[in-house]
Amino acid sequence: MFARALQLVTLASLVTSGLACVSHSSTPMTGRVEVPLSERRIGQYISSGWSFDTSSFWIEGPDGVVVIDVQFLPSVAAEVIAAAERVTRKKVVAAIVLHANPDKFNGTATFQARGIEVWTAEQVLARIPEVFARRTEAFAERYAPDWPTAVPQPRSFGAATTTLKLAGLELKAHVLGPGCSPAHVVIQWEDHVFVGDLVANKAHAWLEIGEPEAWLQRLAEIEAMQPKHVHPGRGRSGGPELVENQREYLQTVLSLVAAEKPTLPPDPAAVLRVRAALERRYEGYRFPVFLEIGLPAVWRRLAAGNATESAPEGPAEGAGEVPPAGPHPPSQP
Repeated sequence: MFARALQLVTLASLVTSGLACVSHSSTPMTGRVEVPLSERRIGQYISSGWSFDTSSFWIEGPDGVVVIDVQFLPSVAAEVIAAAERVTRKKVVAAIVLHANPDKFNGTATFQARGIEVWTAEQVLARIPEVFARRTEAFAERYAPDWPTAVPQPRSFGAATTTLKLAGLELKAHVLGPGCSPAHVVIQWEDHVFVGDLVANKAHAWLEIGEPEAWLQRLAEIEAMQPKHVHPGRGRSGGPELVENQREYLQTVLSLVAAEKPTLPPDPAAVLRVRAALERRYEGYRFPVFLEIGLPAVWRRLAAGNATESAPEGPAEGAGEVPPAGPHPPSQP
């Protein structure tokens, strides 16, 4: 498969060998960069754990480079631009934000300050101000001064699936519904898909909105694109097996929570049992801390559904609503 079967070239080896180096850029790298030997038009930047091992990708086109997701911190966004330009010896001319979480959109102004257009779907753009406000409350002090000073504002390409013509490339931007966020963009280029946090490789899922059933529908939509190469929000790229692995993970979450027969409010001891079972089953997966907010959200969703199903008549007022998740721990993006 794309990640395991192919050797990878690091940025350091590319620069050392003289294959790709932009002499005017001296930006240091705190993360790492990998370029598959078989497809050098694609590169991956993986940030450090300080910014959640977040992946940005680039695609080299005839007329420049397109970056997918613009990172959690402005300084890291600058690193992505520098890495892409060093490797390709072309300018980054556009970027795309895949969903409304700050590890995807916080670097927007850094790109725009360099004259780089940043695009996303109307549905994603609409969510950014509210999400940014909550995450700023949790993170700004911790990361100061390396935090955006204003709400990131990508441009909207519209509300429907479309083809973006950028850098001489034709990229199909699929606008999808809820999954790990209320709305998503998946970029399809040739037989590659760039899916953001809808798929993770060896990392726990970001279940903040508590909608694994809808997320499973998103995975089916990705499979319908018939990709050979899948580029996830965390972890190395792979093949279609990454989508199947993500499906199995979400189904396991649903099964474990349902087995506890959830009611409201969430039972802390039962939630901890579910978390322990997931950590045992997926030993070595990064960011189990994501489960602190994700599992209660899934619990509330299933409990609300159970209450509706068991009601003798129509649901009582507000019975189908899911209570807010509460404060977001500062260890989550």
